[in-house]
Amino acid sequence: MAAHSTAYSRAPLLWSAWVVAALLLLPFAGDWTYLALVGASALVLCAVPGALPHDSPRTDRQDLLAIALTYLGVVALLRLAFVGFTTDHVTGLFLSFAAALLLGVAGPVVYTVWLRERPMSSLGLRRDNLRPTLALALLFGGMQFGLTLWGYDLPAAEDWVPLLGMSLVVGVFEAVFFRGFVQTLLERQFGRVIGIAGAALLYGGYHVGYGMGADELAFLTGLGVVYAVAFAIARNVLVLWPLLTPLGSFYANVDAGDIDLPWASLAGFADVLAVMVLVGLLAFRHERRRNAAREGAVGQMSSRSSRSI
Repeated sequence: MAAHSTAYSRAPLLWSAWVVAALLLLPFAGDWTYLALVGASALVLCAVPGALPHDSPRTDRQDLLAIALTYLGVVALLRLAFVGFTTDHVTGLFLSFAAALLLGVAGPVVYTVWLRERPMSSLGLRRDNLRPTLALALLFGGMQFGLTLWGYDLPAAEDWVPLLGMSLVVGVFEAVFFRGFVQTLLERQFGRVIGIAGAALLYGGYHVGYGMGADELAFLTGLGVVYAVAFAIARNVLVLWPLLTPLGSFYANVDAGDIDLPWASLAGFADVLAVMVLVGLLAFRHERRRNAAREGAVGQMSSRSSRSI
């Protein structure tokens, strides 16, 4: 028993080293090769004694339905924005894009806190493990920065500042939706390995909404495995945002040079972020009130029991 406990205590260190190695692999492998190497190495590490916790999956069809409906809604809205409206109809594109991002954040928050009466911490929105989370965030984010933006000559400010704003807002959506919501619920249903693999597949697949091809989807699925493992280590979205995932998408967008956003787009992204934050704050307040009501009810029951005795 002691040997197993010691082995499991090393699991976060093992998986953190794996994430670093997977990030270092980015410049040398792409598309299907990256997916194959990341997937195979993760499966090998799963075989190490103590690398995975003991799972007790439990089926909840309501959770699976929530994932399916929200995911389809997000992909459909993105497809409408980038394949339907395109840049020929900027207003429609932005409104559909914004609706997809808001659905991916507000939907999980409302479902989790109001409909299922679960805590916000179950979405990875928590403050009880900040030190290890921030340490990992700096490590992974520093690796991402060193591999992509270190020494990179940025274009003129008007060509990259709006892209940074977009990357930060999309990063919030991806962290909450794919990690805190989809991955957490899939792990609860099917266990850690299948949950991470399923979340990574859905993450890669959702980029079809942007009009991406099979090679890009394969690479992003591999990257989704890396992000999913990073989240599984900390169970906190701050391990991914605002450093790791926004830095990666920001570099990819700047380097591709195929997205031209006006300065005015920053105001739109700020509005989307403000709505996300507002929904989160309302959810935290609702959770506090619910907990206070429960504590009050328990106190009243205890008081009545003591009087009856």
